[in-house]
Amino acid sequence: MKDKILNIDYRKFTLQNGLDVILHQNKSLPLVAVNIWYKVGSANEKPGKTGFAHLFEHMMFQGSENVQKEMHFRYIQEAGGNLNGSTSLDRTNYFETVPSNYLEMALWLESDRMGFFLNSLTQEKLNNQKDVVANERRQHYDNQPYGLAWEILFSNLYPDNHPYHWPTIGWMKDIEAFQLADIQNFFKTYYAPNNASLVIAGDFEFDEATQLVKNYFEEIKPFPEIPKINKPDFILNSNKKIVHKDNVQLSRIYLAWKSDTFFGKDDAALDVLSDILSGSKNSRLYKLLVFDKQIAQDVSAFQYSAKLDGTFIIIATAKPNVELGILKNEIINEINNLILTGLTEKELQRSKTSIRSSFIYSLQNIEKMANTINSYNFHLNEPNSFSSDLQRYFEVTDIDITNVIEKYLKQNYVELQIIPKENN
Repeated sequence: MKDKILNIDYRKFTLQNGLDVILHQNKSLPLVAVNIWYKVGSANEKPGKTGFAHLFEHMMFQGSENVQKEMHFRYIQEAGGNLNGSTSLDRTNYFETVPSNYLEMALWLESDRMGFFLNSLTQEKLNNQKDVVANERRQHYDNQPYGLAWEILFSNLYPDNHPYHWPTIGWMKDIEAFQLADIQNFFKTYYAPNNASLVIAGDFEFDEATQLVKNYFEEIKPFPEIPKINKPDFILNSNKKIVHKDNVQLSRIYLAWKSDTFFGKDDAALDVLSDILSGSKNSRLYKLLVFDKQIAQDVSAFQYSAKLDGTFIIIATAKPNVELGILKNEIINEINNLILTGLTEKELQRSKTSIRSSFIYSLQNIEKMANTINSYNFHLNEPNSFSSDLQRYFEVTDIDITNVIEKYLKQNYVELQIIPKENN
């Protein structure tokens, strides 16, 4: 049976300029969440010009035609709200949660940077944020223990011409080469109402919110047709092994396989598999490596699904003096063991219960609710996909788990070993 408690009421309409608008009313608290997704992420970039989408996550807080630099933060925070933005492979989002009576201000701020940002984009602002992003990369990637793992994995799993080959933050040489004209063109290509969706969730009146959206967004002009992403099909012809020396105390192994897309046929089964492997202290790999054999400090498995492709990743940190080859063999053997002996009904049900509990708990936050609605609209074109999303997990069988292991985890993979430098 479908989880009927997760059905929501909403209104959806599209402005003449192409902006999707979804309104979900929830008056349990006097708060309103404003969440806007632009359908642009690092996958929309090109080799040699990476990091643009993430740069705009910074630039869009640097002022627009009617909002001075840093004032977006100040207006929201002085109203008692919070705000932020994030960038992924496939989208960039910006969001505010404010007391209900500040809805109009939040919409004004978002509309001003959508429609009136370009004239305020200066070389000085670009130079400033170029330095900020470069420092962020140094701090969180280049000089962070294990900080380069993600980009090493993806750049080896995905070929050079694949949109997921480069890191979302961008390559350092590209960050240092940001040019104002390129940045302006990127904005004029992707930051358009016809490439965005706006969700308002919380304590508001439908008619009032609808009129406010029209007042602030309807006159913003759409851009020409948004360029489509070319995604090459590829097969990893052999296993790849990379050894990276880093300033770390403990060695760590990463295994990455190409898998299914977000909401793809096998996506839910891969999520359940990851939970069975490492989702709790009783999970297969956690119990085996951390408790029973005590050869790992920690272990995690997860299905990272995105719009164009997916990646299934297993990560384990070795205990001191434990070779990574031993960890790898134990991981591969346990995966093979799942195929040979299958999983128990208790394991499967425990995983489904855990997933349902985490899912429902996350939606008690109006900010997360708004973002999930936008995600469903982006991926499925149906904002009210909560029940069907959860239902796909309940339909996963033990045979599905065996099938996805055979289909994905028996294929070639990328192995990354991060080991301490000799002088550590």
